[in-house]
Amino acid sequence: MRIGLMGFGRTGRSVAQVLLLDKEARLEWVIRKSDRLEHRSVPEFLGVESDEPGLIYPASEFSADELLARMPVDVIVDFSSEDGLAYYGEAAAARQIGIVTAVSRYPEATQRTLERLAERTAVLWSPNITLGVNFMMLAAQTLQRIAPGVDVQIVEEHFRAKPEVSGTALRLARALHLPDEAVHTIRAGGIIGVHEILFGFPAQTVRLRHEAISREAFGNGALFAAKRLLGREPGMHRMEDLLLPFFADQPDAGVVHPQRVGGVRGHLASALRRVARRLD
Repeated sequence: MRIGLMGFGRTGRSVAQVLLLDKEARLEWVIRKSDRLEHRSVPEFLGVESDEPGLIYPASEFSADELLARMPVDVIVDFSSEDGLAYYGEAAAARQIGIVTAVSRYPEATQRTLERLAERTAVLWSPNITLGVNFMMLAAQTLQRIAPGVDVQIVEEHFRAKPEVSGTALRLARALHLPDEAVHTIRAGGIIGVHEILFGFPAQTVRLRHEAISREAFGNGALFAAKRLLGREPGMHRMEDLLLPFFADQPDAGVVHPQRVGGVRGHLASALRRVARRLD
């Protein structure tokens, strides 16, 4: 699977390292705004032994059409910024190249652009693409359905310099039909990212907590998404869609056949699928 990477900041570099170390993925190129690392080899820069090309190009060197004609890929993974999509989106959709974007926030106009691109290619947008956060969201939705009247609050912790409220926390709030005021923010030191969903029952408390120990967690999630998006029909896909089949214990994590699944695991899988169908 040939992958192109947009963005080479702190997270982008961790993502690149994950891609280089995976035997099924091949990092073809990296695009970034700056020309500071122009034509540098990503494996060499990161100190990873690899025969993959993985050269760094500034976006100003050529258009996305020229890039994809010269160095075609199967999936583009985007860890750049909210305006990165304008560079490659149309060219990728025209060639039915899958798009996996983990940009934390998009304005409404860009979200509509993603939806238009999804009419021609498979698109997945996840503001937090870690497997743990998306599993936590499914678990939280299930618990909320079991106890719909329970008090729910969200706490997010990040490094001191992060100015805005976590896009992941806001997404969790919306998935649980909570107001933005239910999100509580902590800024301290160099915390990469902690998200906690607190369920306050009258006689007990349930806490679902995810902590990103390393930015490689985002790379693992992006790689998981890219592999499972490959070959899918055009449309907007979600991490939940990719995770749900695993609850049915299907070896290939493909289509779930409820008639083959029994017991507690089968009932859980069915419940989670019903939750997912109710979400837009």
